[in-house]
Amino acid sequence: MPELPEVETVVRALRDPLVGRTFSGFESYWPNQIVVPDDVNQLRDRIRGRTVTAITRRAKYIVMSLDDGAETLIVHLKMTGHLAVVPTDQPVHKHVRNLFHLEDGDDLRFRDVRKFGRIYLVKDPLEILAKLGPEPLEDDFTTDVFTQRIAGRTRVIKPLILDQTIVAGVGNIYADESLFYAKIRPDRHANTLTQSEKDLLWAGIRHSLQNGIDREGASIDSYVKPDGTKGDMQNAVNVFRRTGNPCYDCGTPIERIVLAQRSTHFCPVCQK
Repeated sequence: MPELPEVETVVRALRDPLVGRTFSGFESYWPNQIVVPDDVNQLRDRIRGRTVTAITRRAKYIVMSLDDGAETLIVHLKMTGHLAVVPTDQPVHKHVRNLFHLEDGDDLRFRDVRKFGRIYLVKDPLEILAKLGPEPLEDDFTTDVFTQRIAGRTRVIKPLILDQTIVAGVGNIYADESLFYAKIRPDRHANTLTQSEKDLLWAGIRHSLQNGIDREGASIDSYVKPDGTKGDMQNAVNVFRRTGNPCYDCGTPIERIVLAQRSTHFCPVCQK
């Protein structure tokens, strides 16, 4: 599933070919992806003639401002979503579910094998984004803020940091990597962490996510960048999907367990 670094990579790649462009039409081959409005014809009518003025990211959402904020197009890639600007005359891939026509002969195409991706066209983006936690790479996300977010929580720590209302954008890959950085077992309960461990986990979240951005995402499953090339983070993971391979720090085989229905990877020696 694309997480914060992968979505940030997509956003950066889409800015040049998309900002300043105007939508001229829309086609849907899988209307179930469209959440707001719940009518394809209404979305088609509202999107036509709108110009993309900015593309940003909030957590794992791609946020496109239209006509300086008159409306906002929001896309969530979910598990297998892929967005790219391609020439209109290029054959439409069989897994393209929704397609936005642009003036001057290009399309913004939403390809999605599993069909879990979501599209929202709203007047106020807070309709969709209001419940999200703080952005972990912003300057105001301090260790004190992180400590406050998890204060009094008794949940297991990995599912807790996967909760998008606690910290926005952390997913399975980067949760495992963050906990390894902090040398904390993923099945520890949050209320057992010392302050120094909380500080290390805060640092681990920021380090792992920034490393993922610098390497343009992890192409472990279906994720590729908009141009079809792979990211590089899969070559820099310490524990994720390395079950049975030696820990880079101590040589102990990496173990796998399941927490909250998520595969979870850790070093049983380094992570106490």
